[in-house]
Amino acid sequence: MKVYPNCKINLGLNIVERRADGYHNLETVFYPIPLCDELDIEKAAQETFEMDGMAIEGKPADNLVMRAVALLRENGYAIPPLRIRLTKRIPSGAGLGGGSSDAAHTVRLLNEMFGLRISTQRMAEMVCRLGADCPFFIHNTPVFAEGIGDVIQPVALDLAGWHLTLVKPDVFVSTKEAYAMVRPKRPETRVREIVSRPVEEWKDSLGNDFEGSVFPSHPAIREVKERLYGRGAVYASMSGSGSSVFSLSRKPLLLGNDFSDSFCFQCAL
Repeated sequence: MKVYPNCKINLGLNIVERRADGYHNLETVFYPIPLCDELDIEKAAQETFEMDGMAIEGKPADNLVMRAVALLRENGYAIPPLRIRLTKRIPSGAGLGGGSSDAAHTVRLLNEMFGLRISTQRMAEMVCRLGADCPFFIHNTPVFAEGIGDVIQPVALDLAGWHLTLVKPDVFVSTKEAYAMVRPKRPETRVREIVSRPVEEWKDSLGNDFEGSVFPSHPAIREVKERLYGRGAVYASMSGSGSSVFSLSRKPLLLGNDFSDSFCFQCAL
């Protein structure tokens, strides 16, 4: 069986406090977008894992797809040997949650393939062990996320009719680096309230706290945002902890040669 794990963008991202365990509590809205990997799984005599498309560092056993399979087996679900093929089209290190989506879609697919009868809530609880944003991809609808990104509530938000432009420059931002310079603070207005307003009002009120820590050391990412506004974007922001930047516009943006050295994706939402 074949599925297409999609990624997400962050609409606003506030780092509200540092936790006793060293992590940070945040608030954001996760919104699914149709940039997808391809995941094909079938029963086999011997388990194999193949990956093509964009290169991902690390051993196959450490890939989140294989960790998701192992997670189900550890929880007592009888999963036979599998032939797994993953085609990566979502760039990594981009703040898009591609690996988390692969993991969540693996659990969803195996649940269907083998009639495991795992509830949506139980799947969300299980995959949280693989990544804070994994539960979002189990539901895969717009949500307001709190905690470390694992406490989610549905949010009524529909961006149909808007055009998305996504640009990832050839820059890598580690999560550790992004958090190192962040100064937690509680916002005057919460993200959930701001996204209920027209998109035209977001530019000056819906921010991403990581931009303050990432832009000074990676000016190329800031330049992407500025160029998207220069091309006519109504709203633009870095997604997650970077390094991708997305924009929303009423018409498709004409990018020209501005981003010839970057990964680019455009679609109607």
